[in-house]
Amino acid sequence: MQYRTLGRTGVQVSSLALGAMNFGRIGRTTQEEATAIVDAALEGGVNVIDTADAYSAGESEEMVGKAIAGRRDDIVLATKAYLPMGDERNHRGGSRRWLVTALDDSLRRLGVDHVDLYQVHRWDPATSDEETLSALTDLRRAGKIRYFGSSTFPAYRIVQAQWAAREHHLGRYVTEQPAYSILQRGIETHVLPVTEEYGLGVLAWSPLASGWLSGAIREGREVATNRSAFMPQRFDTAVPSNRAKLDAVERLARVADEAGLTLIQLALGFVTAHPAVTSALIGPRTPDHLHAQLAAADTVLPPDVLDAIDTIVPPGTDLAPDEKNDTPPALLDPTLRRR
Repeated sequence: MQYRTLGRTGVQVSSLALGAMNFGRIGRTTQEEATAIVDAALEGGVNVIDTADAYSAGESEEMVGKAIAGRRDDIVLATKAYLPMGDERNHRGGSRRWLVTALDDSLRRLGVDHVDLYQVHRWDPATSDEETLSALTDLRRAGKIRYFGSSTFPAYRIVQAQWAAREHHLGRYVTEQPAYSILQRGIETHVLPVTEEYGLGVLAWSPLASGWLSGAIREGREVATNRSAFMPQRFDTAVPSNRAKLDAVERLARVADEAGLTLIQLALGFVTAHPAVTSALIGPRTPDHLHAQLAAADTVLPPDVLDAIDTIVPPGTDLAPDEKNDTPPALLDPTLRRR
């Protein structure tokens, strides 16, 4: 396992981090399986576990808490808030009112008195940066969090939040958690240059592109992954963007074979090769998935392999632009761009 410094925090983290989104109902991972995954990940050198309150409505946090009981101090523990937690309209977002409550709920589910990294799961256009950063700064001063970060923020919002922290003398986001894979390289254009400029640690999620780069999705095979069952539109190969992804996967598989690598090693090695990326978040659903992904822990792709990837998916290119999670709201809602 390789280790990098998380931004400018001085905290040493593994180049592969364990994402717990599949723990619970989303991935149908049981507590026994979740504990086995955590055990094997820690044994393999992983020292970061990332979850969120919205993952299976808190079930993921509860399962992580049980799995790490008795060894919490050996783990850089991260969670998130922002996404809806029920139907009540104020049980979501980036307001002080909600973040204070959401963190207490997360700490209770995790069975800990603090988290190392607390992340705002998405940018909240209804809440000012000053409001959110002020609440996070106070939670840090109270000892409930050590650091705070953003997740899936557009580049211009990352810059704006850094400016607001300086302007109002508040703590700043020290990390960003964007989606990044060989198939979705758009953040290379704006987000990663900004995180490098401000010295943010980067925890890249979906490095296997929701399973497209796991080796399970290939030409001529029925798509039968867990993710495709509840997001079928993202795996329908009649959709042009999905067809483009499948064509790229076939070409990438040949590159991996010629390099003596699995497709998973190629995908994870690509993400961790970028100088702006601190860790790639893997999200195994079973212990077998984890072991296949841990095999990429020490993968270093040579220049010729990286060049071959660039010819298949050019730098800065998203093969499925409509799947981006950091699109400005006005591009999605016509009422926000019309008088």
